[in-house]
Amino acid sequence: MAAPLEVIVTSDSGSQLWNSTVFDLHSGSSLLSYRGGNSAARTLTVLNGEYLLSAQLGKNFINMWEIQRKDQLQQKMVCQGLVNCVTASRNGLFLLAGVAETVYLWEVSTGKLLSVLSRHYQDITCLMFTDDSSHFVSGGKDNLAVVWSISSVIQLDLSHTPEPRHVLSRHSLPITDLHCGLMGAQARVATASLDQTVKVWELSSGELLLSVLFDVEIMSVTFDPCEYFLFCGGSDGNIFQVSLCSQSLSRDKTFQSDNDGNQVFKGHRNLVTCLSVSMDGTLLLSGSHDETARLWDVQSKQSIRCLAHKGSIGYGTPNQQAEDIRATPLNRQRWQTSRTPFAHLVNNAAGFPSRSHSCSFQVISGCEHFDLLTATRGLHAPPPPPPDDVTALPTAHWSGDERRHHGGSG
Repeated sequence: MAAPLEVIVTSDSGSQLWNSTVFDLHSGSSLLSYRGGNSAARTLTVLNGEYLLSAQLGKNFINMWEIQRKDQLQQKMVCQGLVNCVTASRNGLFLLAGVAETVYLWEVSTGKLLSVLSRHYQDITCLMFTDDSSHFVSGGKDNLAVVWSISSVIQLDLSHTPEPRHVLSRHSLPITDLHCGLMGAQARVATASLDQTVKVWELSSGELLLSVLFDVEIMSVTFDPCEYFLFCGGSDGNIFQVSLCSQSLSRDKTFQSDNDGNQVFKGHRNLVTCLSVSMDGTLLLSGSHDETARLWDVQSKQSIRCLAHKGSIGYGTPNQQAEDIRATPLNRQRWQTSRTPFAHLVNNAAGFPSRSHSCSFQVISGCEHFDLLTATRGLHAPPPPPPDDVTALPTAHWSGDERRHHGGSG
């Protein structure tokens, strides 16, 4: 098996030739493309390192591509409405989709719909699993972030309505993005909102640890791998780096650029809608409505590469119509070569028949890692070794911090 290759995966709203494209992290050259429609915002994800998934823009189905298959088939999983966000658990066992204000949870191996969760009052905007797949968090236009435990959601007594572990309700406007750090149920969760704040929570207790006020609306958020810094994408095109190690850090603070780790990345000309940090913490990847994806050197704050696209990259503002929400969040991930029964999910999901058609597919020999994801492991220190029961998956989500997956990091 070839060594994992860290690459960039993007999807924009304007391309007519491909859905998603894989770029070399160091040269910026295009390595691979997946064809068939355009991806909706917050829906690009990798399942068990074997399949690439994204919801079709303005349609009620999820597209699926087998990563290593030459005679590529684009399969479709029909859902009950327009899909706002999609994410897969790091262990490859579960798939989540947000449709309107409802969360759907499927078991991948059987395709069984395990649970339908209706705790939000308005459309769901983002979803993310913890790195150990024991919990997931949903954020919505109702200003709420809801923490769910998998063990409480999956139960035999269908007459009992699952209750969330925590409801995080300190935002005053819709939540635009969220990111789960490391340590499973002990992780920290960051939520970004149109109320111009980013809040950091303790997942286990639901306690608010930090609230940072900015001068602009915040559209995206992620941690660096060691969680020394918080990166926040603004509606003005700036990316704000917030130090989490400052000695003067209080629970409520207003962002100010200084020499204590609080800095600004300047280069985008429109909303910064998705962020991802490299697995060694030295590079930051950003996507914007200015139709570019930029690669930044974290230490110098300089843009070292600009990838031009045909349309907006990332996530549209919550008040936009579905067809105006552009592309998907950037993520990074390792593709694994193990096999998982996926046909059951396509055939059985939500009780609808599946549809498929052929689409061209380019294969890179030995390429085992793509996806735009937000990492959370080290800016100044090397990343710690992954646990034995984890495998690589996107870190910002390809879907926020998707680094650890059963058997590697995801």
